[in-house]
Amino acid sequence: MTQPSAATAYSQIRRWIVEGRFRPEEHLIEQRIAEELDLSRTPVREALRRLQSEGLVRFEANRGATVRSLTISDIADLYELRARLESMAAELAATRATPDQLERLAAAEVGFAEAAEAAEAAGGGDREATRRVFHHNDVFHLTFLEAAHHERLVQTLIRTVDPTLVFQAFRHYRPSGLERSVLFHHLISQAIRRGEGVRAGGLIYEHVMQGRDQLLAVVGDDTSVDALYEELPDERAGGAHRDLNH
Repeated sequence: MTQPSAATAYSQIRRWIVEGRFRPEEHLIEQRIAEELDLSRTPVREALRRLQSEGLVRFEANRGATVRSLTISDIADLYELRARLESMAAELAATRATPDQLERLAAAEVGFAEAAEAAEAAGGGDREATRRVFHHNDVFHLTFLEAAHHERLVQTLIRTVDPTLVFQAFRHYRPSGLERSVLFHHLISQAIRRGEGVRAGGLIYEHVMQGRDQLLAVVGDDTSVDALYEELPDERAGGAHRDLNH
């Protein structure tokens, strides 16, 4: 049997971190991960180093690899920075996008809307449905970042966006939250396609900050972010869960 490559190990470990199986500050034991993935420690170590370069993993003296820490202040700071950078990217995309990129942006908008609709139909707690929403959200945002034609800005943004927070925000959304995201994607796409840079920038700023507000609403008055990773009632028994629109 062929062993998974370091790329496969990277993909799986990244998913475990993003989806909360491995939580902030948790020690990532190479041998245990290697055994679970049925491969040697070398590709696991390579995968962890790659995740370190993305900011999801840290290596500490005498402790090895751990999932990066996360605080409420981190959420506020990351989302404020992301909102400002993506606003700039949307403004640039409105004047620099090629016809092909505008077509792909429109298709990405539709893809996200369909994934959101499927997630609503599946009901809360469907992990695979959340994964599809998360994926199509990535496609939408990366498409207009590409259309900005500003490589340094794009690279900075890729380092700024925390995929774990994005996934957890979607996991906690009720249908009304998903519907709001679908509407924002439509308005942002429309503004970019019409060349309305200032409007597109303002819309993406508000869209990103809505995501921040969702995360902070879940955390509430707690001093930690543990609430983001708690099993939701509807994941246990089909019940409702907290949302800004609840």
